[in-house]
Amino acid sequence: MKISSPKTRAYQAACMILIVILALLFIFPLYWILTGAFKTAADIYDPDPSWIPKEWTLDNFGKLFSRRPVPLFDIFGVTGPTVPGAVRWLINTVFMAVMSMLLTCLTAAMAGYALAKKRFVGRGIIFSLIVCAMALPKQVILIPLLREMGALNLWDTPWAVIFPTVGWPFGVFLMKQFSESIPGEILEATRIDGASELKTFATVVMPMIKPGIGALAIFTFINCWNDYFMQLVMLASTEQHTISLGIATMQSETSIDLGLLMSGASVAAVPIIIVFLIFQKYFTQGITMGAVKG
Repeated sequence: MKISSPKTRAYQAACMILIVILALLFIFPLYWILTGAFKTAADIYDPDPSWIPKEWTLDNFGKLFSRRPVPLFDIFGVTGPTVPGAVRWLINTVFMAVMSMLLTCLTAAMAGYALAKKRFVGRGIIFSLIVCAMALPKQVILIPLLREMGALNLWDTPWAVIFPTVGWPFGVFLMKQFSESIPGEILEATRIDGASELKTFATVVMPMIKPGIGALAIFTFINCWNDYFMQLVMLASTEQHTISLGIATMQSETSIDLGLLMSGASVAAVPIIIVFLIFQKYFTQGITMGAVKG
């Protein structure tokens, strides 16, 4: 049995203390938002802030889910029942983030696999362009995107936010790096067995790059969920707003209501936490594989 030396134990203890301090620093803003959502207005604006609400209240959530009634859905001219705007906004945001996550992971995995394991003319040029596109600010392509979405009659629809995120250069780059680790012998064996390219990708490639897909799923979901700029430009009507955009419009009506803002931020944080907990295992595996690769 190996016994750790005093220096090793002291080093491990110092690292643990540092990790705990950093974790508390990162958790504190979330804690402050969650507790602030249950505070009264007097408690929020008190010059002497309290760590725990002096008086717990649900008024902030009541205001959030009582304003701006809109139809639950409007598909092919069929209008659903009227619900609070925050409910529709939350559904819109979840739909945009989930669809962006699924489409981005699929297209990035296919493109990354092709760039890593296929040999074709222009492969290096295409990958170089993708790397260069990673440094391109979103504001530079805003006008072309607006004109494109308008020409396709997609402006002011969820797809105007979803489609620009599907070809995410970072996702293609990440999937290419994971696809590089796939042994060529395994791919060759599947071809000898008569498997089609699609079956090889679905049964061999996808399971082997699952950690990378899990990491990309988290990145894409959070990126789309928090993409306030694109949502502001592409969505105009109240029915199509996301939760962050809807809360911002509610704030512009009167003076800033911090209780309403914190309650909205608390609701918006729940799906992100759920998605991270679901894909945490694959995210950790992806980081580990990247650390020991090569």
